[in-house]
Amino acid sequence: MPAALTILERPQRWDTAFDERMTETDVDRLLGIEPFSRMDRAQFPQRLPLREILRHDTRMVRLRKGEIIVRQGDYGTSAFLILRGAARVVLSPDLVPDLLGRHATGRKGLLRTLAQIWNPSRPTEFIDPKNLSQSEELGSRQSGQEIRVFLQDIPRVLNQHRTAQLAVGDFFGEIAALSRMARTSTIFADSDDSELLEIRWQGLRDMMKYDGALREHINRIYRERALASFLGAIPLLRNLDKARLEQVAASVEFATFGDYDWSGEYKRLAHSGNIRPESEPVILSEGDYPNGVVLLRAGFARVSQKLGVGERTLNYIGAGQVFGLEEIAHNWRRKSAPVSMQYTLRAIGYTHLLVIPTHVMESIVLPSLPVSELPPMVGPAPEPFLPSKAGSTAAREKVGGEVMEFLAANRFYNGTAAMVINLDRCTRCDDCVRACASTHDNNPRFLRHGPSSGRLMVANACMHCSDPVCMIGCPTGAIHRESFAGQVVINPSTCIGCKSCHNNCPYEAIRMVEIRNKRGEFLVDPEMKPIVKATKCDLCVENRGGPACERACPHGALARMNLNQLDDLAGWLKL
Repeated sequence: MPAALTILERPQRWDTAFDERMTETDVDRLLGIEPFSRMDRAQFPQRLPLREILRHDTRMVRLRKGEIIVRQGDYGTSAFLILRGAARVVLSPDLVPDLLGRHATGRKGLLRTLAQIWNPSRPTEFIDPKNLSQSEELGSRQSGQEIRVFLQDIPRVLNQHRTAQLAVGDFFGEIAALSRMARTSTIFADSDDSELLEIRWQGLRDMMKYDGALREHINRIYRERALASFLGAIPLLRNLDKARLEQVAASVEFATFGDYDWSGEYKRLAHSGNIRPESEPVILSEGDYPNGVVLLRAGFARVSQKLGVGERTLNYIGAGQVFGLEEIAHNWRRKSAPVSMQYTLRAIGYTHLLVIPTHVMESIVLPSLPVSELPPMVGPAPEPFLPSKAGSTAAREKVGGEVMEFLAANRFYNGTAAMVINLDRCTRCDDCVRACASTHDNNPRFLRHGPSSGRLMVANACMHCSDPVCMIGCPTGAIHRESFAGQVVINPSTCIGCKSCHNNCPYEAIRMVEIRNKRGEFLVDPEMKPIVKATKCDLCVENRGGPACERACPHGALARMNLNQLDDLAGWLKL
């Protein structure tokens, strides 16, 4: 007799509302104001009505004057509409790190560097109390379950910075929310009765899909504020004058693929051992007509080629890289012998891309390139895919197909400073761990173990990712990019131990620790609960000599490496 089956409902779009406190009265109010009042509800499908989007994908946020709404450099997943009051955006100069809840890091001097060697042993997870005090110009207050950070001296900010006021009906944050790029400005509430509608990215995406006016509005803002600067930095377009660059920008098409919240899904699949390339959304397929050049704006994509009944990974490309140029250039020069796409491009995680149509490439872009800069013609047996900055064909052959699959399956190409260990050379002496602990007051910031493939191991240490999903949702701005070289660091004075970064990190590189004083005693709050902080590798941002772990290895078995640079990896592995 077969065992009884357990029947469960499938997860639904509305299982988790953005704010359970949203009422039908709130929704009625929203439907009576722009832009929602102008939307044609008949254009929305029955399974995804506008009313339900507003009910489940938005929330009302009430703020007092000076409270920070978004910070420059933060990664956010929602946009904002001002319903009442006003907000103010800081244009220039940028606010100092202390005013954003961040730590203004300074390089260690010679005496301080030597002192860390002579200092007596400190208790594990010791934090000097003076490092737990935040700037006097920055305050915080509890609002329900959330922490609100606010500016104490607004007149001083207004006197020293050029700002602009945003009024009722103004929309902001949509570009960062949809493309998962860093916020470009800091915006704070400019009145004590400010009320904003926060729209999470899922709702914004769906409203854009079914309302042409909102889609055109956001696309226009995107083109005005972000597109020109991005295109101007692409080497492929550097020979275009302003007029022709504007023509290209006007023709660009936007697209997104993959799972915006890929971190949680990836961790679930990684633990189950069920990560398969076939589950990744296809952007372009081998054999397709090349209808445009793809420019990656954010995220990553896997390049593969058919092999038997499956596919083999040839490479992966990230932000700023190009796909499809070889085929389009070939067809432009040899119209009598056109070729189709030679490779398949799949989104890994979440990928935001721009497409320059083929006819624009042929009429504007390709004629601007010198013959020496055109890619080679596509032959009957094309060379393995080689995007710019990724690495040579020889490097990929040295790294090997097994390691390439290992890096892609574990999303390690995301790391700009991954800790790689050559297990053939590593003697397990732990000098790297001791050096890390010595540099950070007896608080080691990584674990010397992690996934491996053959002799290559990638340790559980912060990789300072290109796509730092750990920074999404930090309520105080404690985790942020450092100004020196873009290292991702945590300010202990503003970390509230909420675990947001810990839960988001797909590589298990952030630990939550109960901190102690110099006597080894736990620090507790007024309720006698241990104070918990997030801790991780900061790439020895204060050290002039760079990461202590790498310098301490006596056998050259450890390196901090950008895993998008396959030439570097191949050269290091051959040691």
